[in-house]
Amino acid sequence: MTNPSATSQIDQLTAGAALERAALHLQSRQHADGWWKGALDTNVTMDAEDLLLREFLGIRRDRETLMAANWIRSQQRADGSWGLFHGADGDLSTTVEAYAALRLAGDAPDAEHMRRACAFAREHGGIEGSRTFTHIWLALFGLWPWDDLPALPPEIMLLAPNAPLSIYRFGCWARQTVVALTVVMDAKPVRPLPFALDELHVGSGERPAGHAPAVTSGTFTRAGAIAHLDRAARLYGRRPVRALREHALQRAEAFIVSRQEADGSWGGIQPPWVYSLMALQLRGYALDHPVMRAGIEGIDTFVIEDGGQRRLEACQSPVWDTALAIIALTDAGVSPDDPDLIRAADWLLHEEVRVRGDWTVQRPGVPTGGWAFEFQNDNYPDVDDTAEVAIALRRVAHPEPARVEAAVARGMRWLVGLQSADGGWGAFDADNTSSLIADIPFCDFGEVTDPPSADVTAHAIEMLAGEGRGDDPAYARGLAWLRDAQEADGSWFGRWGVNHVYGTSAALLALEAAGAGPGDLQVRRAVRWMEEHQNEDGGWGEDPRSYEDAAWIGRGPSTASQTAWALLGLQAAGERSEAMARGVAWLVEQQRDDGGWDEPQYTGTGFPGDFYINYELYRLVFPVMALGRWVRSTS
Repeated sequence: MTNPSATSQIDQLTAGAALERAALHLQSRQHADGWWKGALDTNVTMDAEDLLLREFLGIRRDRETLMAANWIRSQQRADGSWGLFHGADGDLSTTVEAYAALRLAGDAPDAEHMRRACAFAREHGGIEGSRTFTHIWLALFGLWPWDDLPALPPEIMLLAPNAPLSIYRFGCWARQTVVALTVVMDAKPVRPLPFALDELHVGSGERPAGHAPAVTSGTFTRAGAIAHLDRAARLYGRRPVRALREHALQRAEAFIVSRQEADGSWGGIQPPWVYSLMALQLRGYALDHPVMRAGIEGIDTFVIEDGGQRRLEACQSPVWDTALAIIALTDAGVSPDDPDLIRAADWLLHEEVRVRGDWTVQRPGVPTGGWAFEFQNDNYPDVDDTAEVAIALRRVAHPEPARVEAAVARGMRWLVGLQSADGGWGAFDADNTSSLIADIPFCDFGEVTDPPSADVTAHAIEMLAGEGRGDDPAYARGLAWLRDAQEADGSWFGRWGVNHVYGTSAALLALEAAGAGPGDLQVRRAVRWMEEHQNEDGGWGEDPRSYEDAAWIGRGPSTASQTAWALLGLQAAGERSEAMARGVAWLVEQQRDDGGWDEPQYTGTGFPGDFYINYELYRLVFPVMALGRWVRSTS
C-alpha cells in the first residue's frame, strides 16, 4: 500500500507540468456550445456498407466512392486482409465486404492488393464462410442466394413483449436492426451489379454459414428445436398468410418510423440506420420523403473527410465525452465555477432525456430521466451515461443549483428503476438477459442482448454512493452483485471497455465510493491482479483478443487510456506504490508536445469478440484524471 519512496521515479513538478499541458489540450477541444466529442474509429465494414447502401438506394456518387475507397485501401493489412482493430488478425467477413466495396469502386480483381485480399478470403473460407450479415449485403445485389439465409419473419412483430422471441428480448441495438431486416428479408430485393464475386467462392460444398444446423432425431435439445423452428419459418415464408404478413410489415414500418431520431438516425448507430433506410424504401418511401431525406442527410454528419479519404463513424459520443471531460478537468484542478465547465454543464442539462422509450416495456412505471450517448438519441438513454453525467454535474458549481438537483434526481430515479432483478445493471434495458435469442441462426455476429455488466453496475454504484443512497435497497443489491462478479483471479470483466483492466478499474472506483477501505480482501485481490499485469515499461495494456483468448487477459502493449484506468483503480484502492509511480512516469514520458498521447490501439468495446472502438478522447480524458488525482494525492 503506501510507500514513501513511490514518488522517487517521477518528479512531482514533472507530473504537474504534464498534467497542465494535458488539461490545456483538453480544454482547447471544447466546442463553442459547451460539448466535447472525439472521433470514433471502428473498422472498414462501416465504409464498405456505406458504399453498398448508397448503391442500393441509387445515390452513390463518384467523389464519395473515391474517397471511401482510398480509406479502405489504406487500412488493408500486409496479408491482404482487413481486421477488426489495430493490430488484429485478419477478419474474413470484413475482408469480403471491403473487397466487394472496392470492386464497386472500380478496383480490378487482378490488381495486386485485390489478389492479396482474394487469397486471404479463399484461404479462410471464402464467401461461404462469412457471417450472416455479410451474406445479407451480398444477397441485396444477387451475390448470395436469399434462400440460403436464416429465416427472420416479420410476424415476430406480432408477438407479445414477454414472448420468448419478442423483439423486446433483443438488446436495443439489435432490436432496431432486426425489425428493419424483417422488412428487407421479406422483400428479398436483388439489384444486380456489373460484376460477380466468383473469385471469392471456395466451392467447398459446405453448409453456408447462415444455415441452421442439421437436425438429428432422438434427444430433444434447444439447438434442435431452434433448427426445426427455422425450417418451419422458411417453409411458411414461401407461402405466408398474406393478410397476416402485411399486418406484420405495417407494424414493422410504424416501429421504424416512430424511432427515427431528430438527427435522422436510428439509435444514433450505423446498423439499424442503414437497414431502416433500405426497409422504408422497399415499403415505398421515396428518397425525397422527409423520413428518408433526414436519414440520408444525417449520415453525412457522421462522416470524417481528411487527406482525400472518407470514413464513417459507427456512432458518436458527445454526452459521454463531455461528462468525462468535466470529471477530468476538475481532477486537474480547474475551478468548479469555471465558465467553460458551466457551459458544459448547461449543455448536458439540455440533453436530459424526458421522453419515454423502449425501456418502458420492462419498466412501465418508471418516470423519465437520464442521459443518452449521442447528440440525438432520446429513445435510448443508458445507465452508463446517466451515472457519469450525474457525477460530472456534481463537480460543477452551477449558478442554478436547483436545476442541477432536479435533473440529477430524475436521472437517479430512472437509473434505479432500470436495475435488473438480479441486482446488476445493463446499459439500456432491465432484465434483457434471454439466452435463447443468441442461439437463433440469424444471430452469428455481436452481442444481441444487454445483460448486467460489472462496469455499468460499478458506475451506477459510484453515482448512487455519491448521492448518499447507501441505505437504498437497490444500492445494496447492486453492490452485492458487483462483489459477486469478481473473477477468480481478482479482476472484473469489462463489457464496454477493453477489458479486465477497464472492468477492474471501474469496480475499484465503485468500491472506494462504497466505503471499502484498502484492507478489503476483494480490493487487495484486485490490486494484486493489476500490479501483476503491469508491463515492463511501466504502463498497462490489454488487447481486445482477451475477449476470446484468456491468454491475452491483462496483456497488450501499453496505452495511455489503459494505463490511466489502472492508475485510477489503484488510486481508489488507496495505493501509493512504486507500480503507480512507474505508471505515472510512463504517461509523462509518452506525452506529446501538444499535451496529448498517441493511441492507435482500440480500447473501447462495442460487441466483445466482434466489434471494437477507438475513442479519440480516451487517450486524453483518462490520463488527465489519473495525473490529476496523482498530483493531488502526492502534493
